[in-house]
Amino acid sequence: MTADQFLWVLARVAGLGSYAALAIALLSGIAMRTAVLDWLGSNRAMRSLHEFTTVLWIPLAGLHVLALLLDSTARVGLIDVVLPFHASYGTLAIGLGALSLDLMVALTVAAYLKRRMRKDVWLWVHRATYVAFALIFLHSVLSGTDFSDPAVSAITWGAAAGLFSLGLARVLAGRLPA
Repeated sequence: MTADQFLWVLARVAGLGSYAALAIALLSGIAMRTAVLDWLGSNRAMRSLHEFTTVLWIPLAGLHVLALLLDSTARVGLIDVVLPFHASYGTLAIGLGALSLDLMVALTVAAYLKRRMRKDVWLWVHRATYVAFALIFLHSVLSGTDFSDPAVSAITWGAAAGLFSLGLARVLAGRLPA
């Protein structure tokens, strides 16, 4: 295995791991506040899972980006990672990845500042994670080379279906107070 092949595999695994961590964070977060699952609202293990996975995406996404930057085959430059839709190839897919990374970094910084925000402002900022996840989902579908693998496809589409189902349950059954 060459260094570029190793970096390519590392980028794929880290990207999928970051996606899975964010999916679990969103699924656990929405489940805790959905009235139909009210028993999860006070579950410390669920809260710990949510808090852990909201931080876990950071090193995994960092490793994903670093591996792509070091992989000469990927042809992804630093500007492509930060500036959306700048890449010379795969402009939409890589651009969505850059846009989602920018948004997730902003949301992570905002999370550390949430105690300084009004509650209603924080709720809207926090809800922007759904937009960021949708961008990440599109990035993975458009640029992911692993979708021919049934396990990868099941994880990606399963997370989307779970979020849709929990979102629908929240709309129909209501939201628990924070």
